[in-house]
Amino acid sequence: MYGDEIHLWLHHIRAERLRDEAREASRPHRRSRPARARMLRARVGWTLVEVGLRLATPRLPQSGLTARFDH
Repeated sequence: MYGDEIHLWLHHIRAERLRDEAREASRPHRRSRPARARMLRARVGWTLVEVGLRLATPRLPQSGLTARFDH
């Protein structure tokens, strides 16, 4: 049938891609970044996320009572 041939070809294509991925995974990796650099990058990234969220969140107006006790 027509659909069976297409199904078979899709399996062949998927198998080829999986073989390529397996070949890539078995190759030795280049040196990864040192742990300290990864940690610094993560910290800077999360700081940028926090700043962006603070800028994107609208500020609510404060009533006189809460403004007085904030000091």
